[in-house]
Amino acid sequence: MEQQSAGPDRSDAPAGECEWREELRQQQSQVDALRERLVEVKVGMRCSEGDSRRELDHLCRRVKTIATLLAYLKSKARIMAIPHLAHTSCGIRLQEGVGYIDRHGVPLADWPKGAGPGSCGGSSGEDRMVVEGGAATEHGDAVGGDVDVDDILKSIRVVTDVMESLVKRVIVAESEATNEKEKVRMGLEEIRRKTLQVETMSAKVDEMEKFAVGTNGMLNEMRQRVEDMVLETTRQRQRAAENEQELSRVKQDFESLRTYVSTLVSVRETLLSSEKQFETMEKLFDRCDMMGRTALVPGSLHTVSLYSLLHNDNGFGMHLGARQASLFIYCYVASKF
Repeated sequence: MEQQSAGPDRSDAPAGECEWREELRQQQSQVDALRERLVEVKVGMRCSEGDSRRELDHLCRRVKTIATLLAYLKSKARIMAIPHLAHTSCGIRLQEGVGYIDRHGVPLADWPKGAGPGSCGGSSGEDRMVVEGGAATEHGDAVGGDVDVDDILKSIRVVTDVMESLVKRVIVAESEATNEKEKVRMGLEEIRRKTLQVETMSAKVDEMEKFAVGTNGMLNEMRQRVEDMVLETTRQRQRAAENEQELSRVKQDFESLRTYVSTLVSVRETLLSSEKQFETMEKLFDRCDMMGRTALVPGSLHTVSLYSLLHNDNGFGMHLGARQASLFIYCYVASKF
């Protein structure tokens, strides 16, 4: 009954009121949604505020840790700026008879030149303990698991190693500079000695030039004398050639004279032998005369004997003229008759 009575009332209500009520309902639903969203936002704000506080506390701890590490790094840099403190901090000491050695006992001569941080042995264990222990003690265990802080610690270690490597490189460079200065000093001394030697050699060269000028005149005179001697030698050679020709002519004349003398000697010997033969013939003639006187022998027989004697004696026949032989024979025959 009530629904039936209400139905006509609602139907009788004006259209504007219905629209107003519908809009009111929508606004009420929006308000409820906004309230729920506000509650959610408040809850989220409370949660985010707690997270923000925790994050802020964490960031504060990180900032303080980084500030501590930077303070350590600054103090390390100040120490590295002072040579003897830098040597002590890096474990470098001066050993007698060896020179500088690092914390591992490696001498200066074996240090790598231009080496990076990894080749220098890293920072000392005490420095690492100081850095890590200081950060952990000040801010608890929250720092231990922080990746960013670990990266910063690694960077601090790398920077420390770089500082130590730079200290080593400075020591090596100073040692090399000292050696180079010593080499330069020795080179300057050597240059001075060489300069003195060059000046001495220049003076000697000047003296030698003067001596060479004097010697050149003497050499010219000697050359002129040698040329004169060469000309004289040439003339003497010509004379020697003429003398050789004259000597050859004299030899030829001597050979001719010797041949002539030999001929004369042979003629003399022949004459001597002929003289002996004449004497023999005279004796023979005397003997024949005696025989002719004792016994009459025909003249023809004696003539034949005389011709046979002359025929057998070739030397006598050669040197005795035919006229003399005929005269001798005629006289001999005439004496017989």
